[in-house]
Amino acid sequence: MKRRESLKALTLSSLGFAALNPQESLAEAREVEAALPPEVPFKIPGGRQKEEAIRDAQLMKEKFFTVPELATIKILADIIIPADSKSGSASDAGVPAFIEFIVKDMPQHQTPMRGGLAWIDLESNKRFKKVFTLCTKAQQIQIVDDIAYPEKAKPVFSQGVAFFNLMRNLTASGFYTTRIGVDDIGYVGNTPNMWAGPPEEVLKQYGFA
Repeated sequence: MKRRESLKALTLSSLGFAALNPQESLAEAREVEAALPPEVPFKIPGGRQKEEAIRDAQLMKEKFFTVPELATIKILADIIIPADSKSGSASDAGVPAFIEFIVKDMPQHQTPMRGGLAWIDLESNKRFKKVFTLCTKAQQIQIVDDIAYPEKAKPVFSQGVAFFNLMRNLTASGFYTTRIGVDDIGYVGNTPNMWAGPPEEVLKQYGFA
């Protein structure tokens, strides 16, 4: 059962596209970079140790993914969780910035993510003679369909399957730990109420009515 029926495919710039349309490419590059956490003054938030806060502040200042890589991540995240009538998409929830932070916080994800992004561009070039971000929505979905279902995927796509599994896990983790994601599943947490005492039928059962 598909969670969302409409897929939001974003064709963002790559280095090759920049040469063809520099004005639009620059605007799109800025849009992607704007999703990254800003460089904020160091402070120790509540519940954090000083050394943890220092490390987080340093990670927020660093950049790992390139602009074309972030563009691909944004498209893939929105294919995994597109916007619908109930809530926004993965990128609306800031998932690309979340993934950027996670790969710096957990470096073991850096090689699988960068290798997977390279793989998807190689596969796209092989099929359509252009990088993934420049493909049509239908072409992007064609590639994703070949790697999104591990039990059906052909062995030749094993690297793509491993990458997409990681991408899907990070996307879901990022989305469902934001306000958009929490609202999407309808979780309200603990809420105050008023206790009116035992139900009438229970009181009658024990002779207290």
